[in-house]
Amino acid sequence: MVTRLCEGRFGITRREWRILAFLVKEQGIVPSLLAERAQLDRARTSRAITSLVGKHLVARQPMPGDRRQAILTVTEKGQQVYDTMLPLAVAINHRLASAMAPADARQLDVMLDQLQACADDMLAHSDLPKAHRGQREGKN
Repeated sequence: MVTRLCEGRFGITRREWRILAFLVKEQGIVPSLLAERAQLDRARTSRAITSLVGKHLVARQPMPGDRRQAILTVTEKGQQVYDTMLPLAVAINHRLASAMAPADARQLDVMLDQLQACADDMLAHSDLPKAHRGQREGKN
């Protein structure tokens, strides 16, 4: 339902909504840190940021002293989209959560936290190489 709301009413993807919501909370962040905090792939985050900039929802400004880095901020239009969409998304989430008893919802939160902690631990102690998406074999 939130995806339909994002795309149908606001013309943004679910990933763009997630990025916009993070940026509202952390104005002036660099894209790599945004991707890390939102637990998103850097390349996909970059594409979503470019799309949000094109829609005039996010501004990208060169960082003083290092023009290769950019500082991201939410535009006035982006803030308006966020302010309009957030209560609608919260209402959808509340309606979904109302299908569970409060104790079941708390238990689900605990189980999801346990799964996330396990995944974080596995990632931190993994000896698997990182994926090189978009690169052909033999090309560096």
